[in-house]
Amino acid sequence: MGEWEFAARHHLTASDAQTLTVGELLTMAGPEERAAFEQLPLSYTPTWGTPGLLEAVADTYEGLGAEHVLTFAGAEEAMFWALQELVRAGEHAIVTVPNYQSMESLAIATGADVDGLVLDAGNEWALDLDALTSLLRPATKLVCVNFPNNPTGALPDRETFTDLVRLCHERGIRLFSDEVYRGLELDRDAMLPQAAELSPTAISLNVMSKSYGLPGLRIGWLASRDRALLERLERCKHYTSIANAAPSELLATIALRNGERIQARNRAIVAANVPLLDAFFTARAERFEWAPPRGGCVCFPRLLGVEDSGPFCRALVREAGVLLLPAEVYASQLGEVPRDRFRIGVGRHGLSEALDAFNGFLAVAR
Repeated sequence: MGEWEFAARHHLTASDAQTLTVGELLTMAGPEERAAFEQLPLSYTPTWGTPGLLEAVADTYEGLGAEHVLTFAGAEEAMFWALQELVRAGEHAIVTVPNYQSMESLAIATGADVDGLVLDAGNEWALDLDALTSLLRPATKLVCVNFPNNPTGALPDRETFTDLVRLCHERGIRLFSDEVYRGLELDRDAMLPQAAELSPTAISLNVMSKSYGLPGLRIGWLASRDRALLERLERCKHYTSIANAAPSELLATIALRNGERIQARNRAIVAANVPLLDAFFTARAERFEWAPPRGGCVCFPRLLGVEDSGPFCRALVREAGVLLLPAEVYASQLGEVPRDRFRIGVGRHGLSEALDAFNGFLAVAR
């Protein structure tokens, strides 16, 4: 990604939904918000976040208030401090696999003993609670999950997720739930409740980057009814970003107040792209196996007839300018991730052009 994200002609592995311009976002603002943006002092903001932003975030949760939210410079900063606070050397943590690398690497870096809860690739990347239970120990302090999942697009059913939250709560285990893709589910009935809504100790992570398609704002947050935990993490934030950028906080507030409108727009893009990908891969069933994401805007197709998708992906971007993310990027110390997979994004415009270039490559590739 570091080498090709901004160099490839066709970014076919994007992890975020289609973005908006500042102008497009401001058309959603009321007159007072537009005036506030134009007259905004470029000064420090409160470390917790501005009151308007905290209220706008809290409004996306059932039963939580502004006092249950702490903002960060993106989801990465939130994850960086939370995982260090939630588990220590000599304790035990469990992390779903495949995963966003930071969730695994930061947990390991604490010195804790970490196990992987491997999602079942042969069963739509299912979450197996019996497998989770078998991994639990007296020293287990933390379970980290990511649903809708990056890179697979997997999403457990509501009963399984609710049982997961209950299991952690009853055993005194903290649940850290990465929910950054929530809101892009094409089946709205499949959208899960947020962990912080279901448990007084669970922590929900979210960000403007993914389902809202606004990564340039660099605004993320943690939500939890455990105010004491958030207060400890607020003190940690003083050692990194200290405060978010004032324009970003105001723009994020405007976006969240129009959140359903923005997410509906992005769901429409996903809905238009999925049939194109389905037709593309179905016509090449001898080379690919794929299933659309149940949630989010990424999924993890399989390249048939190879053990490792890496050489294929590197040739594709170099010769055709089409960027896919090979499974080697998701290699885990905690469990096996099939190396014949690759991540593809379904949330941006320009898919037809990318697939044309992809098809041209396949026509001449051996």
